[in-house]
Amino acid sequence: MPNHRARVLQTRTLYEGSVFSVRQDRISEPDGIVVTRDIVVHRGSVVVLPVFPDGGILLVRQYRHAIGASLWELVAGRLEAGESRPAAARRELIEETGYTARRVRQILELFPSPGFVTERMWVFAATGLRRGRAQPEEDERITARNFSLAALEKMIRRGFLHDAKSVAAILFYSRFLK
Repeated sequence: MPNHRARVLQTRTLYEGSVFSVRQDRISEPDGIVVTRDIVVHRGSVVVLPVFPDGGILLVRQYRHAIGASLWELVAGRLEAGESRPAAARRELIEETGYTARRVRQILELFPSPGFVTERMWVFAATGLRRGRAQPEEDERITARNFSLAALEKMIRRGFLHDAKSVAAILFYSRFLK
């Protein structure tokens, strides 16, 4: 199927929040079908895969109210207006873990839920890590821990690592970059 775009016939904003907004679009899809789509609009986020010299990977654990549980996941956060993706990756790494990285490089780009969310995630590998003091936001309660790649692969295989961006980034790193 060719990569044609839909034609927007009508759009209206249903909700405007600090993290995302929701709009409703009436569109004519590439094949001519007219439908209404509800879209969550998000400016995008960065994901950081901090890699230690021994191959260990740093994860953070924090409570996620939407699912009512705490998850182990990679460092991540949304882009601020006008902020470059590498700068956002460095900022999130310091905020959530206190670590700084000599090098951050983009390794992957993901759409976590392309059916109704515009969010794009850019995954960065961070190396040359140096410990510092975490600077979490006021509402963040974060625990950081270094895991071996083998332990993370085992957690994924056994269904103990549930965060999709982390599973994708760790498996990509393990398969193609390690």
